[in-house]
Amino acid sequence: MGTQAATHPIEINGVKRELRLFEVKPGLKIAILNILGDTELVQASAKALAKKIDPHSYDVFVTAESKSIPLAHQLSLETGKPYVILRKDYKVYMGNAIQAETLSITTGKPQTLILDEKDLVLIKGKKIAIVDDVISTGSTLEGMRSIIEKAGGEITVQAAIFTEGDPQHWKGIIALGNLPVFTE
Repeated sequence: MGTQAATHPIEINGVKRELRLFEVKPGLKIAILNILGDTELVQASAKALAKKIDPHSYDVFVTAESKSIPLAHQLSLETGKPYVILRKDYKVYMGNAIQAETLSITTGKPQTLILDEKDLVLIKGKKIAIVDDVISTGSTLEGMRSIIEKAGGEITVQAAIFTEGDPQHWKGIIALGNLPVFTE
């Protein structure tokens, strides 16, 4: 019989999950939220986030590839607003793309975020709502901000299902909750 993995409980709009704890470096674990394929949790999260961001003015959602794609899609369905995905790999059809570097806490490696040239029209001169599944270190958030600024968009909302770590650090973020970090 295998050992039971340590978990952290969450609940969003009545939908409960146990998030598995993952060691990102010796002595530090985080709760992993993976919404890919979890339609029930994505729908509950999008419905709750849409209500929290409703008072704010925005024209389009922007998120980074890949775990937040279902959230951006469902928010688009909830609100009728379009969404843009910042990609992690450049493809030749992306033309004169805008790029920014980030460092992911889950991979520990530098990553590039890329705005496809075709999506520039959705951002330039528009009010932008940045959305993410979890904001941990803020590196991906900074990369998204950089691209939106280079593209001529105005960030009016920053939202996530969860922030992580010290909640005081994320005062400007609209979130459904905060995940603690676990130290040994």
